Amino acid sequence: MTARILVVDDVPANVKLLEVRLLAEYFEVLTAGNGADAIETCENGKVDVVLLDVMMPDMDGFEVCRRLKSDPATSHIPVVMITALDQASDRIRGLEAGADDFLTKPVNDLQLMTRVRSLVRLKMLTDELRLRASTTRNIGIEELLSRRLPAGDAMPKVLLVDERPSSYERIQKMLRPVAEVELATDPHQGFFQAAEQSYECIIVSTSFADFDPLRLCSQLRSMDRTRFLPIILVADEGEEERIIRGLDLGVNDYLVRPIDQQELTARLRTQVRRKRYNDHLRASVTQTIEMAVTDGLTGLHNRRYLDSHLHTLFDRAVARRRALSVMITDLDRFKAVNDTYGHDGGDDVLREFARRLRKNVRGIDLACRYGGEEFVIVMPDTEAGIAEKVAERIRAEIAQTPFVIGKDGRSLDITISIGVSSLRRGADTVEDLMKRADLALYEAKTGGRNRVVAKAA
Repeated sequence: MTARILVVDDVPANVKLLEVRLLAEYFEVLTAGNGADAIETCENGKVDVVLLDVMMPDMDGFEVCRRLKSDPATSHIPVVMITALDQASDRIRGLEAGADDFLTKPVNDLQLMTRVRSLVRLKMLTDELRLRASTTRNIGIEELLSRRLPAGDAMPKVLLVDERPSSYERIQKMLRPVAEVELATDPHQGFFQAAEQSYECIIVSTSFADFDPLRLCSQLRSMDRTRFLPIILVADEGEEERIIRGLDLGVNDYLVRPIDQQELTARLRTQVRRKRYNDHLRASVTQTIEMAVTDGLTGLHNRRYLDSHLHTLFDRAVARRRALSVMITDLDRFKAVNDTYGHDGGDDVLREFARRLRKNVRGIDLACRYGGEEFVIVMPDTEAGIAEKVAERIRAEIAQTPFVIGKDGRSLDITISIGVSSLRRGADTVEDLMKRADLALYEAKTGGRNRVVAKAA
């Protein structure tokens, strides 16, 4: 795994020692001798993880970390604070400044490299989500990055997997003010709970009599629904090898007993904040995809989606020798609506028409806004005669019930014309199918409007 690691320390010997260790693991190493240079390097270059000394002149590591995490351009970069300070209050101060981990000198080589690899994997995931989001549309990423863990009713829902009462009762008491904690004393039940419910973090204790807790962590990482769910391991003194193996398996963080309440809270807050950020990025990507194939006014699929999906439905119908019908509908004299009531009134009509259209077609049917006041409905497994009846039902429903538009609730009579075509056996194509429906619509319009015309050939 290759990545760019920034080592920040005012003592050249310490910088050189970490640099040699990282280069031996094939990481690319950048160095900085003070906080200002570290911040500048993070702002100007691609940095994947920062290894940050705390005790530095002018600007200590806590302030450097705080500045990095408060800047939307750098807040997603994982920071590991490395220092000779070993008090719980120092770790808590670092975590509250936004640090992703806090390691005490002298640092165990294996523990350091495992932690760096774990954070690099997390950073790569975040970078991929950021890239997808930023290349699809402007998502207001600075505002998103600057968000912090909300309070009150936004408390995270946490699953605690622990079978020892003395352990889980203490953890529950510690987290009660900041999280909604559910308990699973059986690890197998905990796995199913995690899969079936929505949690923002899972805390797994290592103190099981007859079960390897890392197997649960591995199972959680192997399942799609829980793959990105943060896992915090709670271990006992002397379990360094298990912790390192857990980080390799994808555990996000860990604590060693005896647990400090403030440290537990700070580490949980860090994991939840990062999860919520990545969830926002994923939601933004999903929303962007939906926007690309959805008509913003009516909420129906747009022509881009129709052009793609109609071919899929057509090929499937041909391959399975099943029926397929298409109707194209057009709102009669819609220009007069816009001219008389303005585009706001016209938009009200289009939205209401789309609502009625959705109500009158099946879930398997594809309803799209084709452009302007034209709409297309693709009906799989629907013979010509049935399609014509459906079209007539839609036409009648539109004509019988006036549309209410504008703030004053003005009532307006609207009619539509519909052209219907169905798949023919033989050399039919998508273009042929759509052309026949379009010709049928033209006949309906020129034949007096407010009617259905079906093209059999």
